[in-house]
Amino acid sequence: MFDLGILNGRLYLEGNFIYSNLYIKNGIIDTLSTSILDCKEKYDANGKMVLPGFIDAHVHFNLGVGENTSSDDFFKGSKKAAMGGITTFIDFLDPINDVSQLDEAFNKRYELAKKSVVDYGFHVTLGNPDGDVKELLNKSSLLGMPTIKLFTTYASTNRQTKDYYIDELLKYSKKTKTRVLVHAENNDMIREKNILVKDHEKARPALSEITEVLKLAEMARYRDGLLYIVHTNCGTTIERLKEVYSDELHSTIILESAPHYFRFNSSLYEKEDGYLYTMTPPLRSEEERLKMVNNIDAIDVIGTDHCPFSKRLKNKKYTSEIPMGIDGVKYSFLNMFTLFGESIISKFTVEPSKIHGLYPKKGTIMPGSDGDIVIFDPNKTTKIMDDNSIYNDEILKGEISATISKGKIVVSEGKFLGGQGEYLPRRLQV
Repeated sequence: MFDLGILNGRLYLEGNFIYSNLYIKNGIIDTLSTSILDCKEKYDANGKMVLPGFIDAHVHFNLGVGENTSSDDFFKGSKKAAMGGITTFIDFLDPINDVSQLDEAFNKRYELAKKSVVDYGFHVTLGNPDGDVKELLNKSSLLGMPTIKLFTTYASTNRQTKDYYIDELLKYSKKTKTRVLVHAENNDMIREKNILVKDHEKARPALSEITEVLKLAEMARYRDGLLYIVHTNCGTTIERLKEVYSDELHSTIILESAPHYFRFNSSLYEKEDGYLYTMTPPLRSEEERLKMVNNIDAIDVIGTDHCPFSKRLKNKKYTSEIPMGIDGVKYSFLNMFTLFGESIISKFTVEPSKIHGLYPKKGTIMPGSDGDIVIFDPNKTTKIMDDNSIYNDEILKGEISATISKGKIVVSEGKFLGGQGEYLPRRLQV
């Protein structure tokens, strides 16, 4: 007898929809069948989509920024994620500058993450690193973290990674099956002092991303390295990559973006409450936003960069006083489904799973995969009533009817029912 049967749904299987029932046993998807089989619990998904649990590969729970800490710890943040259909997320270790600090950074994050209600992994984060690159890559992989994030900016806070070190990472990335994640802004083009909120985008201009990403793409091509651009925010960046690096896109060069870069533009910074929309990189012009929408095909992964802070902390005059970041996990899929429909599903499921070393355990509903499922009703709408969200009062297409993690229903009809996440060591297949 199966533990859970999901009946009468329209199942998303490797890019196509089929009509079938799905049966889960011991937390694992066991059988797809049109037959009605014996099971302890049944869920009628008639008229709804049965999707793989969503994966958010870019969140910041319990993140310390100066004297402040982001609003959501791992329990609160992962609960919001589950409400949005996310059954796996990947957070980041605190920045390290040498491999000798890796164990401590991992253990600290691991302890905090034990409160998570869905499964999780980590990326290594670098801050002005030095030391043996190969040792760092090998040690990271042993801990199940084959993805290493760095910054090409934030020199003023000692987080920038120099080009020589990026070159070494890319040089050995494919050999060690490690992907290099980059927050790409040209540090020399950025102004940080006495910048008003209305000037946030001007002080971190679109050209800072465009020029930095093109440089990184050339480095990756020369080294045949594995490059991943986080929170891509300029449509012109994608246009240039398509022109020059089309062979590398979707393979050695992966692009991630976030819903807010498709939904909003930088004119919001002119508003009285423009501080609520501050994040780095910033929102872009309407021209760049439209280019992002028109080039969604080049984006492989949708992550949220979820990192909210209270309105009190964000309501400041100068951007240097504002902790950067916004919310996102609870409404990310609804936002993108509203814009792009069914074509967006793969960017929340199978693509991030394959790219981040989770496939086929996550990101698919094939037999043998974890019983991570989203029951989604495309025929309904969701009115967001969340005063702490930048998406408050929005009406979005679709509704998350249920979220299932390892065969257990953790969210049903908007109510959180409880859950327990586990750490996921990852290994890239390249």
